[in-house]
Amino acid sequence: MRITFLIHNAYGIGGTIRATFNLAGQLAAEHDVEIVSVFRDRERPAFAIDPRIRLRHLADTRGDVPGSVREDPRHALPSAVFPSSDRQHAIYSPITDERIGRCLAELDTDVLVGTRPGLNVHIARQAPRHLVRVAQEHLTLDTHSTRLVLELRRRYPGLDAVTTTTEADAAVYRRRMPGVPATAIPNSVPPPGAPPSDCTAPVVVAAGRLAEAKRYDDLIRAFAVVCDRHPDWALRLYGSGDRRAMLDALITELGVGKHVTMMGPVFPLEPELAKASVMAVTSTMESFGMTIVEGMRAGLPVVATDCPLGPREIVTDGVNGFLVPPRDIDAIAGALLTLVEDDERRRAMGRAALATAETYDPALIAARHVRLFQALLDARARPGHRARAAVRRAVGGTLGAFLTVADTIGAGVRKVRRTFRGVR
Repeated sequence: MRITFLIHNAYGIGGTIRATFNLAGQLAAEHDVEIVSVFRDRERPAFAIDPRIRLRHLADTRGDVPGSVREDPRHALPSAVFPSSDRQHAIYSPITDERIGRCLAELDTDVLVGTRPGLNVHIARQAPRHLVRVAQEHLTLDTHSTRLVLELRRRYPGLDAVTTTTEADAAVYRRRMPGVPATAIPNSVPPPGAPPSDCTAPVVVAAGRLAEAKRYDDLIRAFAVVCDRHPDWALRLYGSGDRRAMLDALITELGVGKHVTMMGPVFPLEPELAKASVMAVTSTMESFGMTIVEGMRAGLPVVATDCPLGPREIVTDGVNGFLVPPRDIDAIAGALLTLVEDDERRRAMGRAALATAETYDPALIAARHVRLFQALLDARARPGHRARAAVRRAVGGTLGAFLTVADTIGAGVRKVRRTFRGVR
């Protein structure tokens, strides 16, 4: 099978890039895989990429290379294809409209996968219809603006499938976009390159963008309660972002500088996670919860806020971690203290977390994608066979039952309409 991923910028840092590289790397073991990056802003990707994957870019934005789009005056003009409601619209232009369109028209592939809403619109409008065209949702439908949702509602019915990272978001798609075949396939997380933690080190770890939605200020305030009672414990926070100065000031204000360390971005992160005993995720919004699974892969129990949508599908409260209300500093501190003060429970929950994380192994997640892709390809080979039936067979379970009921109701409605037409 030939599979092509279209991504915004494969050379940057972010969860979509990691998820795409993880999936593409696993698929490349048995399939012909290519990643097309619209933009390139540095010499090499920040994340390691499997050498079996072909990587190419369409628009180089570096200012010191021949052919940089910065030299073209059209770079300052707005795109006519990439939707203005997508947050990255400002850097798309008539240049990208032309280059993406030409790339899609010339693709020699079986399956084309888009990885953000604006690119999925490009695929819906410009990719040849003989390709199997799949839109991935790496955020959630409810986080998009009304204008973007209306654009997706207009374009997505022309695609073969939409995949979300959680069952909850797939349900939102089915409710808000009737007729769009949506199914949940979570992101994959490879095993760490280090032995898992034995959960004995007095360290809590957190990792991710230093952004407002991650609410690391809540975590630091909660940890101030923990280290007041257990001064031998430390919090290490990995990542970079525009909240760094604010968090540094908060650490100073609370007087916890000896216990809380801003570690900055580290690659690879997995060996650092294995040096801790507890993972903390205090977001107000998680489309999936990749850092939760990464922590579990390192054998760590997780204290996570029960925010929409991902954590509750990964963390089983009291088994492999704790779910606490978002923005509840007392609850965060209480869950951390439970794990800090009970060595045996912490180690047992770490073992449970490790077992949970194995269900997100790249081989298992890639197999789910392959079943979906193959079902859609097979449907194309059978004239008159509908894509939604192919999705139903490929994913089964809740979605399969849902689509079966929907088709049954639809058939009933059509039968009633024919009956009334016959008596008029």
